[in-house]
Amino acid sequence: MIEVVRGDITKLDVDAIVNAANESLLGGGGVDGAIHRAAGPELLAECETLGGAKTGQAKRTRGHRLPARYVVHAVGPVWRGGGHGEDDLLASCYRESLRLASDLRSIAFPAISTGVFAFPIERATRIAVREVKRFLAAGGHSLEKVVFCCFSAADEAVYRKVLAPE
Repeated sequence: MIEVVRGDITKLDVDAIVNAANESLLGGGGVDGAIHRAAGPELLAECETLGGAKTGQAKRTRGHRLPARYVVHAVGPVWRGGGHGEDDLLASCYRESLRLASDLRSIAFPAISTGVFAFPIERATRIAVREVKRFLAAGGHSLEKVVFCCFSAADEAVYRKVLAPE
């Protein structure tokens, strides 16, 4: 089942939340900073042992002080006009995050790369929804719920439009 909610991803009671991380995995602005603040200094200490990640990759840590048991740190691409493999890198973020959560029952995603990385929201949403649907349809996992957690009403409206039956 796929859900869309508007709110603070750090408050969600799911098995894992996805962090829209940078390559250092050591915190930053937006959702990345919010997750690090809510999880506490233990998250930073754990991330320091991971050696970062390349764009399109994801790594999993414990959730520490978050309601979520785990954080999947996905490094999304910076938008550079669409001709530099951005779509494939973003799709990889979703695939890798889902793979890392395949032993869990629930996961929540923010709109990866659509904040300071400036990926166009509707394009990013179509990629996110496509990758989640493909993964759920393929089976071989224990996921029962995927949540798209939107920070703004405008983003929520885009997700609801893309997910609406045709």
